[in-house]
Amino acid sequence: MSEKQHALIFELSEPGRVSYSLPDLDVPEQSIGELVPTNYVREEPPDLPEVSELQLMRHYTSLSNRNHGVDSGFYPLGSCTMKYNPKVHEDVARLPGFAHIHPYQPVSTVQGALELMYELQNSLAEITGMDEVTLQSAAGAQGEWTGLMLIRAFHEANGDFQRTKVIVPDSAHGTNPASATVAGFDAVTVKSNDRGLVDLDHLKEVVGNDTAALMLTNPNTLGLFEEEIVEMAKVVHEAGGKLYYDGANSNAILGITRPGDMGFDVVHLNLHKTFTTPHGGGGPGSGPVGVKEELARFLPVPTVVKEEGYYRFNRESERPDSIGRIKPYYGNFGINVRAYTYIRTMGAEGLRKVSENAVLNANYMMRRLAPYFDAPYEQHCKHEFVLSGRKQKKLGVRTLDIAKRLLDFGYHPPTIYFPLNVDECMMVEPTETETKETLDAFIDAMIQIAKEAEEEPETVQEAPHETVLGRLDETTAARKPVLRYQKS
Repeated sequence: MSEKQHALIFELSEPGRVSYSLPDLDVPEQSIGELVPTNYVREEPPDLPEVSELQLMRHYTSLSNRNHGVDSGFYPLGSCTMKYNPKVHEDVARLPGFAHIHPYQPVSTVQGALELMYELQNSLAEITGMDEVTLQSAAGAQGEWTGLMLIRAFHEANGDFQRTKVIVPDSAHGTNPASATVAGFDAVTVKSNDRGLVDLDHLKEVVGNDTAALMLTNPNTLGLFEEEIVEMAKVVHEAGGKLYYDGANSNAILGITRPGDMGFDVVHLNLHKTFTTPHGGGGPGSGPVGVKEELARFLPVPTVVKEEGYYRFNRESERPDSIGRIKPYYGNFGINVRAYTYIRTMGAEGLRKVSENAVLNANYMMRRLAPYFDAPYEQHCKHEFVLSGRKQKKLGVRTLDIAKRLLDFGYHPPTIYFPLNVDECMMVEPTETETKETLDAFIDAMIQIAKEAEEEPETVQEAPHETVLGRLDETTAARKPVLRYQKS
């Protein structure tokens, strides 16, 4: 189907064409008014296109082929770890014993599912260096909020009601200060130094007896490892605060180091990122939260416990200081099944290899692209890196233009204009699942765009050229979206 035919699917309509077959009406017409309020009964058929089944199938298949995802192309979205989801996970999640159960079944009939949850809790605790884990959180942001509520409950149980501030780096994920605010804290920014790391001297200035927690990820949002993390932990702990670990960047440290070993007290993990469960499209996600022993009594209930080979949910009476349930039922179980499958498939050695390859791929790409774009930090990165389009901006080509031009090469652009403390930022995360050939092809495309910015900038400024639609007015599209067909 041509672009014009696709765009004018309504104009392809011809009276009498049908793409569906409905059973005969088996309700007496005179009783419809009794079953459906009269004001809801149509007097005329809806104005829908009349097309054949083949036309309809081609229409929706064409639309689906225009979607971009990990299964269809390279997706170097920095900070989001858009890596391949092995299809064996889908097979396991669809096993009847997992897919056809109900949360209210007697626990004696779902022992296998409870065993999986129990083993996953323990595996994630071991991977992160925590003592206990809850699987309830439905996503990373909810995991952040849950972790902060645990820290708040801890301080209040100790009578520390003056601890109202959460320290957040200036390069943090946007959800960090938002989660702190929703949890009832005031977010305080700590600056980065010229190497992209937390400024330890500034941290010492902002820490005090009103500090509830320091909230950060390591490696940080610039893809750099916080080399002074042990000293940072000491500073915060001596002031009576706690360390919260945003697990968004855990893809860089699996099997190499653990948040618990760095001094963190609370951690959340994004199973839909690090552990290759489906990511994007609005969910479902999963953001388990792990804690050190002194915070365990505040964890949401229920978690799964094991007694003499029998698995059950702990009762609220067994954890009276719990912050309560944070999600209906027990978390996004199907996502947890996929993550458990990944951990068991990879094993300890495989998980470490994940991070080693992710770090290798990122450094390879960064070093090859550095001569063509500004690389604001010279040290080795971890699983992701940032570039700056400042050089291209001087030629009239913005980072947004570069991102649009990448669409012509069939790639999803990297994250742009984030973190905010890097001008004209491009944030690239290749992940460990991509081949060198894919990385080289993306690098070649970026180099070509850099040369176009110098020699024929209008080619980049007017991109994309090969997509179904050209450049959109994104502001108008966001503020005045057209959500239904309009006849011309």
